[in-house]
Formats: sequence, structure tokens, C-alpha cells
Amino acid sequence: MNKMRNITIEKIVLNMGCGTKTKLDDAKKIMEKVAETPVVITKTKKRSTFGVPKNKEIGCKVTLRKNTTEFLQKLFVAKESISESNFDNTGNLSFGIKEYIDVPGIEYDPKIGVLGFDVCVTLERPGYRVKKKRLGVKIGKKHKIQKNEAIDFIKNNFKIKISE
Repeated sequence: MNKMRNITIEKIVLNMGCGTKTKLDDAKKIMEKVAETPVVITKTKKRSTFGVPKNKEIGCKVTLRKNTTEFLQKLFVAKESISESNFDNTGNLSFGIKEYIDVPGIEYDPKIGVLGFDVCVTLERPGYRVKKKRLGVKIGKKHKIQKNEAIDFIKNNFKIKISE
């Protein structure tokens, strides 16, 4: 097989939106427990239709680029199965975890309660760094990851049930 066709995990982004009800400090503690790395606070960019003022802290997120395979395996333990609709047409995968205590190694904290978070997995092939440069070069149609290739990659490497 051509080594340029191998699929790898570029990054995993964990996101927890707090809105107005959840305390931002609680969300930050949970994300740091799960990811074991520092957390970035997300702010609103502009006034939305929900009446949230501009530049207000509204959630937190973490981007992981190292040891992604082991970490994703740990997250799949919390998820029994995923649907084909969790994959987009460009080979990315997104799913939600309803309760942080489902992740192995994370204990329940009664002060925080039960919160969930979103997981977004970005897949790539060798040569994808071209899209990050400002060269005006595009990735070829045959080199992009298709939905069925992403599903096969997850099935073969992580042994998780994927339903239709």
C-alpha cells in the first residue's frame, strides 16, 4: 500500500459549552481532569440572538495533538457505539459524551455534578500540511479522506461498533 494513503489522527478537540447555567470553573476542572492538559477559555465573538454579550466567557476547549490514539481509545470506552452520521464527508468524526464519569479513570465530584462534553476528531493523510501554508495549493480530490475511508479507519483501529 502507498504510504501517502495512510490515515492518521491530526488532532482531537474537546469542547464544553457552559452557557449561562454551568459555572465555567467547574467545566474547566472537568476538562483538565479528562485531558490532563491546560484548558483554553472560549469567548463570544459577537452579540448573538440569545442575548449573550460580546466577549463573554462561554465555554472551554482543549486541543490534543500527541498520544491521540491512546486518548481516543479511552474515549471510545465511554461510548458504546457511534453512528455513521457522526462522520462528515471530509473524514472528520464528532460525538458527544453525556457524562464525564463515563471516561475511565475519572471519578465523580459531588461539588461539580454531572456534565458532558463534545469530541471532534480530525483525520489526515501525509501531505495535508500543504493546506496550512499560504501557497494557494489545494489538496487533490483523490487524496482527500472520504466518509467510508474514515469509517473503515475507525473500525479497524479502534474496534468500536458503528451503526447505520
